Amino acid sequence: MGSRLQSMTPRDRLLSIGLLALAVMFWAVTGLLLLTRSPEGDIGIQMLGAVLLGVAFGVTAMPLLWLAVFARHRRIAYRGDWTRAGRRGAWIGLVVALLVALRTQQAFSLPIAIFVAVMVLFVEVSLSVER
Repeated sequence: MGSRLQSMTPRDRLLSIGLLALAVMFWAVTGLLLLTRSPEGDIGIQMLGAVLLGVAFGVTAMPLLWLAVFARHRRIAYRGDWTRAGRRGAWIGLVVALLVALRTQQAFSLPIAIFVAVMVLFVEVSLSVER
């Protein structure tokens, strides 16, 4: 097992609060874009919206995933927990951006969504295996 820290450190608190503040900013920018610009027929706005939604979901997920693991480990933070949470948040953001982009281009289908989800789960499980 990795090195143990017996409680949440000030660095963990600052990183969690900072990421949540960054997530609020991305949600606000996404909302502003979608309220002021019409994505109808404008591929640039559609792709920008997909990217902003992906980033907003990913940045929101990172501290929440870390906090879930921290709680599951009975308030013990292990080395690598933030890296794992960051990677998983990035996967979530990438999947959301891809699915939104496919939806805006009328290329979304359930088999494609299931395939993407299974591939991401497969890669994440293979990266998370302890050796």
